[in-house]
Amino acid sequence: MQAVATQQRKQFFPINGLFREYLSEYDRAMELPVTYEDLLDYQDSFPLMNKDGEDTLWQTLIFEQQRGREIYDGLKRIYVILRSGGDESILPNLYIDRVDFCTFGNTKPMRVRVVNQYNDNHDYFYVKKADASRIYGLELEELLSPNHINFLVHGDTLIEEHIIGVPGDDFIREYLPRPDLHEVRLAKEFIKFNERCFVRLLGDMRAYNYVVEVTPDFEQNQYRVRAIDFDQQSYEGRRTLYLPQFFKNNLPVVKLCTDLINIETSRQYQREERTLIKRRLNFALERVHHIRHCMCADQISSTEKTHQLRKELAEMHKDFRFLLCQSMGEITFLNLTVTLGLSREEGYFPEGS
Repeated sequence: MQAVATQQRKQFFPINGLFREYLSEYDRAMELPVTYEDLLDYQDSFPLMNKDGEDTLWQTLIFEQQRGREIYDGLKRIYVILRSGGDESILPNLYIDRVDFCTFGNTKPMRVRVVNQYNDNHDYFYVKKADASRIYGLELEELLSPNHINFLVHGDTLIEEHIIGVPGDDFIREYLPRPDLHEVRLAKEFIKFNERCFVRLLGDMRAYNYVVEVTPDFEQNQYRVRAIDFDQQSYEGRRTLYLPQFFKNNLPVVKLCTDLINIETSRQYQREERTLIKRRLNFALERVHHIRHCMCADQISSTEKTHQLRKELAEMHKDFRFLLCQSMGEITFLNLTVTLGLSREEGYFPEGS
């Protein structure tokens, strides 16, 4: 398989009024004491090294003393809102250990390390610049995947919870060669993950943009692959960018799939995942209709990429209705309709079809 890659940094798209109303209705938007811009008010920084003394490419930030106290107090309150609905009785137990800044990422995220001083347990959350396509990706993850995800929006600031798991590139390098790896279960899960990404058009799932959850079972381990980066939700124009199987650093897992799973069984796993997505969609039908209304009326990619994707999907599905789509939202929900085999009453079609 050929590797694919994005050509340039992703363009940011603002959250419009219609989508902000949606986020408020479902308790995703609220006033927060610290913004992304506040965290840029630091005095200095130093490289964050890993346990082996290697540069992680994250910078730990240093704030002026008084300003730092204000920011850290606000970050603790954000964590409490994110994790326990604002129950401030646990605030005295918490302290902010550090704030790290990623200078190489597309969104230049901040990572906050929170520690419970009574048991030394720690957790993380992220502070990012809000981007409409990323937030649509987070919502679709909540509605259509087997995973729940917490996030909050305040103005142009996005707060995301930390998703626990082994980073995909680390998993491929360190876990794949292990003799206790249940290869068939991992292969099955990767096929299902590949299907989830394509059905809802979540792109750029290179190995470092997802994690693998390993759950011990009474007969060997179970695996779940979870996306952790939603930057490329319905953004790119190339169809293959929505299929993790085509990224070079996923090839060791892809080879596992092709060696262990025949085509008939692979199609069975795809059908299973589509059935589960359809079931989740039906459970949250009103909310899905609402987000579709927002997403179809929004601009979350360029006209050029939109036209390229609708053309490639029309050719793949042999369905001219994709050529009638005017936005990435319309393409996404028509792709859901076609891949899930929804009836006209259940489905989402562009105007004029």
